[in-house]
Amino acid sequence: MSILDSIQRQIPPIHKEGYPFIGGFALASLVLFWLWSPLGWIGTILTVWCALFFRDPVRVTPVREGLVVSPADGRVSMITMALPPAELGLGDRPLPRISVFMSVFNCHVNRAPVAGRVDRIAYRPGLFINAELDKASEDNERNSLVITTPTARIGVVQIAGLVAKRIVCFVKEGQAIGAGERFGLIRFGSRLDVYLPQGTKALVSEGQTAIAGETILADLAGEDPSRAYRAN
Repeated sequence: MSILDSIQRQIPPIHKEGYPFIGGFALASLVLFWLWSPLGWIGTILTVWCALFFRDPVRVTPVREGLVVSPADGRVSMITMALPPAELGLGDRPLPRISVFMSVFNCHVNRAPVAGRVDRIAYRPGLFINAELDKASEDNERNSLVITTPTARIGVVQIAGLVAKRIVCFVKEGQAIGAGERFGLIRFGSRLDVYLPQGTKALVSEGQTAIAGETILADLAGEDPSRAYRAN
C-alpha cells in the first residue's frame, strides 16, 4: 500500500449536503488571503472544520432484532422518563428517553436506531435554545419520526440547537429502513432524542460517548446473545 493510499484511507468521505458549505468557506478563504494572509489562514482552518463537520464515515452496525443503536455521534446527555411529543402518537404516558447531544465538532449524519418502517414524520417549528437543556425537547424546532418494528414503535426526534438552523430528513413515510442507515442530519450542533417502549432499560449511562450506528442504547429483547454486524 502506498503512502497516498494510507492517507486517503484515514480521510472519511464527505456527505453531499456539505459540499456547498465547504465550497463557500473555501471561496471566502481565498478572498481573505487576498485581503490579509492571517485572515486567510483563519478561513482555511474554518474550511477544514466545515469539512470535518460534514464527514460521513462508514459505521459497523449490530443488526440483531431488538437492539437499539445510537442515532447520533455525541454525548449521552440525559436518560429519563419523559412524555413523548404529541405528534409522535406514542400515547400520553411518560416513556424512557435517551438524549444524545451533538457538539459542533461531532459528525452530524443521523442514523436509524432500529430496522423497520418509517410510519410517521412530523416537523414542528420552534426556538433555537441550547439543545442540552431539557426544555429544548418541547420548545425547539424539531423533526420527529416513528419507526415501527415487528415488536415495537420507536420515536426518534431531531432537535435543533443554539446555532442549528436547518434540520434535514432523507426518508419518507412508509419507507423501510435498516438499523444504522442514514436518515438525516442537522446543521450545526443539536440533539437527538430516542423514545423507547415502557420497561426498556438503557445500556448506556449519562456522560458516555455514543457513536451513531454502533453504540447500543438498549435491547428491546431484554437479552444480549451473540451479535451480527453490517457496514454502512
